Amino acid sequence: MSEALEIEARDGYRLAATLYRPERPARRAVLLHAATGVKRQFYGRFADYLAERGFTVLTFDYRGIGESRREPLRRLRARMRDWAEQDAAGALEFLAREAAGGKLLCVGHSFGGNALGLVPGIERYRAALFVGVQSGYWRHWRGAGRAGMWLLTHALLPSVSRAPGYFPMEMLGQGEDLPGGVAAEWAGWCRDPRYAAGAVGPEGYARLTAPIRSYWVSDDRYAPRSAAEALFELYPNASARELVPVDARAHGGIGHFGFFRERLRDPLWRDAADWLADR
Repeated sequence: MSEALEIEARDGYRLAATLYRPERPARRAVLLHAATGVKRQFYGRFADYLAERGFTVLTFDYRGIGESRREPLRRLRARMRDWAEQDAAGALEFLAREAAGGKLLCVGHSFGGNALGLVPGIERYRAALFVGVQSGYWRHWRGAGRAGMWLLTHALLPSVSRAPGYFPMEMLGQGEDLPGGVAAEWAGWCRDPRYAAGAVGPEGYARLTAPIRSYWVSDDRYAPRSAAEALFELYPNASARELVPVDARAHGGIGHFGFFRERLRDPLWRDAADWLADR
């Protein structure tokens, strides 16, 4: 059973969200931290599956994305850190109330995992499961991928969004358009060897003491293995850090987004749910 609702970010900004409830009262609750520019509906089937497995699940749209876009992006004053420090933190507080003492768990996709250290309250998580999560530092890529990341982070993100006040991700077929402040800050993080921890500070990342399981997909050009492995360095106090390679060829190709397609319900979704259920 799912319910569309509105929740508040820590600064009062109203966010669109969906709460998925299992048939029986749950002892575990999952907050799904989305990737950059990805609407919460993209994760709906996966959230439904977790609810079938007995988890309460909350998905939400960051400000300026999906149904949390309440004004033209050129007028929205938002940075990427606001998605973590305000939006994700508000969603975590809402879910903690909804869970009423149950275990809190995290699923982070791309940005949703690599910026988790900026979210107040992550010390409450009992486990963090990552998909396509990486350090965004551009030098972790190789060959043409590195050249593309340099172009994106040194030129396109900071400059293209300046005049219109937003970055046209949708026109490029890469998700929802981004507020200009989000695009500019993201570019700055990707130019720092320690990504957001270098730009904002490492203190928040050190608060996560839960185990991390990170799925690395072999055909994910947005998260090469070197970047996925470097991500672990951001979370020095995690009680366990496990990188799980996924051979995309065995599943007909996956890429950066395919993990959340229903055709991977078995075995990948089952494996993820089993791991979360054991925490």
